[in-house]
This record gives sequence, structure tokens and C-alpha cells, in this order.
Amino acid sequence: MIAVYAALAVATAAVLYPVLLVVKKAFEPGRQFALSASPVPEDVTLQHFDGLLGASFAQHALASIAVALATTVVGIFLACTAAYALSRFRFPGRRTALTTFLVVQMFPASLLILPLYVLLDQLHLLNSLTGLVLVYSTTAIPFCVWTLKGYFDSLPRELLEAARVDGAGPARIFFTIVLPLARPGIAVTALFSFMTAWNEFIMASTFLTDEGKYTLPVLLQSSVGQFSADWGRFAAGAIVTSVPVMVLFYVLQKYLVGGLTAGAVKG
Repeated sequence: MIAVYAALAVATAAVLYPVLLVVKKAFEPGRQFALSASPVPEDVTLQHFDGLLGASFAQHALASIAVALATTVVGIFLACTAAYALSRFRFPGRRTALTTFLVVQMFPASLLILPLYVLLDQLHLLNSLTGLVLVYSTTAIPFCVWTLKGYFDSLPRELLEAARVDGAGPARIFFTIVLPLARPGIAVTALFSFMTAWNEFIMASTFLTDEGKYTLPVLLQSSVGQFSADWGRFAAGAIVTSVPVMVLFYVLQKYLVGGLTAGAVKG
């Protein structure tokens, strides 16, 4: 048992140490990383946060929030309807759709940049937050559909049949019975959709050319140049941008375990 605890302690230290170094750099004076391996800063300052949290940061933060929330709403709506249809209805092409949703997750997102760029250009949505929302929604939907389908599969058919006997139509069953029961699964997919949009950098830096529309990850990258880097400001930005995700994890934590494991066992 001691060996198990020792292994867990080593694993925990390996995970937390890089995070502590980032926190140290955020509160430590200077632009470069110090040679000291200690995670405790010798001097504490808020200069990096003062330089980061200006009017420009608020503008980019609002852009990131708008993109993340819109991606979550669009992704959840499309994923819920698609997952419910794939779970409860039998129609031609159902297996093909499920296989397609599974296969597209095996390809790296970098392969999609060129076709998505051409598509957004044809739709005149390049350099727009709307185009970015559409891109993020399409990349998040496959995982969300499979997660929600597993949850919908676990719902008792007798409950839905009883509602149908009482005169409830398909739309009423879906919105008043299925969705409330699927809140744990929806919470997981909502968190995943939000994180997909909030943390993504490559597509945002490719599709957005106007600096005023940059999301936070693209803004933080500007702290790291080819010949110099302001690591203190970068670390401060990393801490600030991680706060919304941590808050969401705290709020949705009671749903996460149930949502991720639902549908794993049928019976």
C-alpha cells in the first residue's frame, strides 16, 4: 500500500510541478524564466497582470466568451437532436452516420484547416467570429453525438412509451422528458464544446486576420515572438484564461462522472 501511495505522490508531483512553475513565473518579476527550479518565487509582483488586463484584453476576452458560448449552444442543440435520432429511430444510413462520426475523430484537426479555409472563403465568413463558431461546432459535434447517444440509449424505453400512450408527441417527449433526464450527459458535452472553443489556437490564428477579433489563445501567442518572449505576461494570461474552465468544472462536477459513464453498461 505504501508503494501505491508513493507512486500516486510522484505522479501528482509530476503533474503539478509544471503548473506551479507557470504560477511562479506569473508572479515573478522579469520576462524570462529563472534558472531556479523552485516553484516558489523569490519576489512577488503583479506587473504581468497589470500589463495584461487592459482594454485590449477585455475586448479579446469578450470575443472568446462569445465564440465559446455560441459554440456550446449550437453544438449542444445539434448534438442532442442528432444523438436522439440515432439512438431512438431506425432509418437508412443510420449506421453510416454513426461510423462517420466515429471515423472523423481519428483525423487530426490540422487536416481540416485547408478545406475549412476554402469553405469559409466561399461563404464570406473568413475573419469573422461567426465562421469560427461554425468551425468549432462541426469539430465538437462528433464526440458530443457519441457521448449523448450512449446516454440516450440508457434511458428506459418504457418511460418514453408511457408518455406516448398519454398523448405526448415526439417533440414534447424530447423537450420535457428526454432532455431533463439527460442533464448529466448534456453537462459533459457542454463542457467539452466550451473547452474546444475556449482553448483552440491553430484554427483561430488561421481564420482570423483582424487583431481586434483575436481570441485569447491567439492574443497570448503574441507575447512569444521569434527573437524574444515575455513569459511573465504569457504565464499571467494562461492563469487568467484558465479561470472560466475551472469555474465550469466546479459547477458541473456533480454531473461529470455520471455523464461520462452513462451508457457504458446496458441492461
